[in-house]
Amino acid sequence: MTGPHQGQQVVTTGASLGDAKGAVVMVHGRGATAESILTLAPALRRPEFAYLAPQAAGGAWYPNGFMAPIASNEPGITSGLRAIDDVLSILQAEGIPPERTVLLGFSQGACLSLEYAARNARRYGAVATLSGGLIGPDGTPRDYAGSMDGTPVFLGCSDVDFHIPAQRVEASAEVMRGLGADVTLRLYPGMGHTVNEDEIAHVQAILDGIAKD
Repeated sequence: MTGPHQGQQVVTTGASLGDAKGAVVMVHGRGATAESILTLAPALRRPEFAYLAPQAAGGAWYPNGFMAPIASNEPGITSGLRAIDDVLSILQAEGIPPERTVLLGFSQGACLSLEYAARNARRYGAVATLSGGLIGPDGTPRDYAGSMDGTPVFLGCSDVDFHIPAQRVEASAEVMRGLGADVTLRLYPGMGHTVNEDEIAHVQAILDGIAKD
């Protein structure tokens, strides 16, 4: 399959794939870049992991809000999901399986990462969504197949985020629980559309758990 996000660069930092304890696939938000999401890697202070960030064509994975009708955001959504899948295939070929891989996204990238995990439910190292929720309007069927098999899933967001309604984050957490994920949900009072230290600490703990296995 080809789409707007196929053929874009994948930017990397951290440990080499041959030496890494695991990997973090970092998916940037609207108007951002692969390089910008990778600035979170030093804040995590876990240099033994490899960090890989795919780039969206034009800086956006899909054109409209994440709760718009899905058809209005195609082919961006499907192409973006494929971009994540392509990175996971690279990791698998280098000996890093999904069980040692974290899907981490911010904002639009968080929505895409969570949707990927739901549509491709299986055991991952973890899924960490920072200001995001499952894609599609209210009433979208959530009859995803498969099982997350106890995958740690962290959802962090402001309770008043202008872009991400708290109700969608809560509903997404319930869907992931229904798929067998070990879900942690944190809604932060009055926080802006950003990443805070508590979220960073949760991701650090997730990485520490993978490194110990």
